[in-house]
Amino acid sequence: MDNNDIAVLTADREKTIVKTSVIGIITNLFLVGFKAFVGIISNSIAVILDAVNNLSDALSSVVTIIGAKLGAKQPDKKHPLGYGRIEYISSMIVSALVLYAGLTALVESVKKIIHPEKPDYGTVSIIIISAAVVVKLFLGMFVKKQGKNVNSGALEASGSDALFDAVLSLSVLVSALVFIKWHISLEAYVGAVISLFIIKAGLEMMTETLNDIIGKREDAETAKKLREIICAEEDVLGVYDITLFNYGPNKFYGSLHIELPDTKTVDDVDRITRKIQIDVYKQTGIILTGIGVYSYNTSNDTAARMRNTILKTVMSHDWALQMHGFYVDTDNKNLRFDVVLSFDVDRKEAAKTLYAEICGLYPDYEILIIPDFDTVD
Repeated sequence: MDNNDIAVLTADREKTIVKTSVIGIITNLFLVGFKAFVGIISNSIAVILDAVNNLSDALSSVVTIIGAKLGAKQPDKKHPLGYGRIEYISSMIVSALVLYAGLTALVESVKKIIHPEKPDYGTVSIIIISAAVVVKLFLGMFVKKQGKNVNSGALEASGSDALFDAVLSLSVLVSALVFIKWHISLEAYVGAVISLFIIKAGLEMMTETLNDIIGKREDAETAKKLREIICAEEDVLGVYDITLFNYGPNKFYGSLHIELPDTKTVDDVDRITRKIQIDVYKQTGIILTGIGVYSYNTSNDTAARMRNTILKTVMSHDWALQMHGFYVDTDNKNLRFDVVLSFDVDRKEAAKTLYAEICGLYPDYEILIIPDFDTVD
């Protein structure tokens, strides 16, 4: 995959987001008009709130388009890693609109519970509400599927909201049928319950977007894929310390360490690391900005015995998840290694414990222990 391929994929992704959002805007504006008409003539607060909710969906789609356009801008001197994170801001705005719609619906529903008004549904109203349920159901599934296809959080949020709208419209339809049949008005209560689900959906969307902005643990599949690609290189003995930095959907930069035999020259290391960067980019689109190297003892039996002894000591603690990067210089009496620590332990106390134990085993050695974070599975 070269730069031209990336540019084509980015352009196609932007077109898909814009096209899907435009479909959402047009559909929602039609629904707003029909539902507002039905709500006014039937004196139904539930239908009117449903129309307002559709209007917020149309605004969400507008925000999604703006976010996609701005996020697709090419890197420049001021923002050398691109503008992809703008899409997370648009996702946050969409989540806020969903949350606002839910809170507004809840307030108005409570008002109608306190001061009830009898609705007046007609045949046309029932037909329009029924059609709205079907339209929003198909729209929600379509938008959410497109969002997953192009990895757009804003589109997925809009799709989820549309599916909730379908449920909301269905509840309004059921309330209308109950009122027609038994003259029992349930719409205010139904509106209150559904509004709580909308609020919950808005909060979940917002939390997910915040996790993307703050930075979250990378999924195990991505780490597994990276290890498979890199360990396919003949001289690589292990891959550690994988750290990925997200600069927008499908835009990752990363760094990691590889373990190589201590017989390799600087020329060998340069050749190996460059090949790894190219292979990873071609197969995953991830740009490795840095590859560190751990040296592995290859011809020292004493080093092998020391490694096994220290590994057993370190891994006897349940908070020590992994030991790597071990190297010992028996001539100059120094050794070094990294330990991945659980987030459940105090790092300073854990390091202090390990230093005491290893120094007790090898008091003549200068020891360096690097505590690592448990950032990926």
